[in-house]
Amino acid sequence: MKTYTTLILLVLLAGCRGTPTKGEKEARRQIQAVAGSYRPDGRKPELPALTAQSSLSNFLAYALLNQPQVEASYFDWLGSVERITVERSLPDPQVTFQMDIQQVVTSLMPGLMMSFPGAGKLRAAGALASAESQSKYFAFQTASLQSAYAVERAYYQLYFLEEKLRVNRENLNLLADLAKLAQAQNEVGKATLQDVLRAQIEQSRVETEVANLEDSRSALLAQFKAALGLRANEPAPPVPQRFESAPLDLTSDKVLEAALARNTRLKGMEAEVHAAEASLVLARKAQMPDASLGLMADVKMNPVVYRPWGTVSLPIWRDKLAAEIAQAQANKRAGEARLSAEQIALAVTVAEKGFLYREASRNLELLQKLLLPRQRQSVEVARSGYIAGQSDFFNLTDAEQTLLRFGLGEVEARTQRALALAELTLIVQGMPPSGAEGMGAIAVPGMAPARGMAASGTGMLPGGSSAAQKTKGGM
Repeated sequence: MKTYTTLILLVLLAGCRGTPTKGEKEARRQIQAVAGSYRPDGRKPELPALTAQSSLSNFLAYALLNQPQVEASYFDWLGSVERITVERSLPDPQVTFQMDIQQVVTSLMPGLMMSFPGAGKLRAAGALASAESQSKYFAFQTASLQSAYAVERAYYQLYFLEEKLRVNRENLNLLADLAKLAQAQNEVGKATLQDVLRAQIEQSRVETEVANLEDSRSALLAQFKAALGLRANEPAPPVPQRFESAPLDLTSDKVLEAALARNTRLKGMEAEVHAAEASLVLARKAQMPDASLGLMADVKMNPVVYRPWGTVSLPIWRDKLAAEIAQAQANKRAGEARLSAEQIALAVTVAEKGFLYREASRNLELLQKLLLPRQRQSVEVARSGYIAGQSDFFNLTDAEQTLLRFGLGEVEARTQRALALAELTLIVQGMPPSGAEGMGAIAVPGMAPARGMAASGTGMLPGGSSAAQKTKGGM
């Protein structure tokens, strides 16, 4: 009896470890690859210092390390990896105790019982948890890229606000000169007071537009602050004084090809299909009976009497088993249909954003190379004609207003092109965001090469694509 009791105590006190599955080992390797840069020792690393001269890569790194939504998806993924161990492990053993009492204790039987799920059930449950963990992994990647896009969007909008203000202020200076010219012409009797009033009215209109733009800066700064993961009670971030962008040097076909190969949303949906397949295997394993084995010893008997016993479940409810299998098959087909629908939608979105990018590029080239230079020349011609009395002031102000529209149109085209590029980057989800080359291993947390992804020069970004030919101060 002493030997039996000692054996039980050793099992309970020493503890046991199960055998990790292949999927569990892969998931833990992914965690090690990401945690070292994203959450070393389980803590947030020191954030990059941000200044007005910081590059876009510094702002992106700050946001990805600080954004609560990214952190939440990261710990969701970590929790799903731990669940693999739980699902593939045997149930805990149970200590049993039984007594027979007839005025006195006639038998005293401690024991140990262990349950054993049917053949293959634990393996199937572990495979299901592994597939679900992969889905969480790609959800973490997607959250990282969405955070990067939010930073880029606010970053570019701040820049183009300054550009709009610049264009309007230049136009105000031009209007001030035209007002002086109209006043001078009026004083010598070559123009009427109406010309002076027209110039003053246009000045007031543009001044109001400048005030509105100035007022909108606070809203954009709030968006930029939120994109960086800063709370309302934290100081506002510095406003970038220099801006960067990178051209997307890919055709639409190549963008679609890259998106279908790397898109983390698609990969997450593929993982959901794998999870449904694993669920189907597990449902079929439900037909296998579970067993429980135990051993008890009557220590009141001399010699000690041992009582082995066991139970076996009987999966007799065939309609229940058939329903579980049918449910798993339906979930798998639904997942496959959602994946196909997402691939179709992705192709449409790539085509739309690719068109917007090309349209903005063409409009920008037209404005910069043709319309703006010629319209500036047109303003000078109208000015000379007005001074010479060959044209009226209306023609001059019309030329000025057209110049303003072209200037603002050029800013809008650059805005549209930059944002379309940022959206295409997000769609591909695996290409580095613009200006992210300097971020190294924290460019996009979670983008460790996995499942056929090739390592790139940007650290943890898959695919090998890089944002080369970076230009500064404009688009």
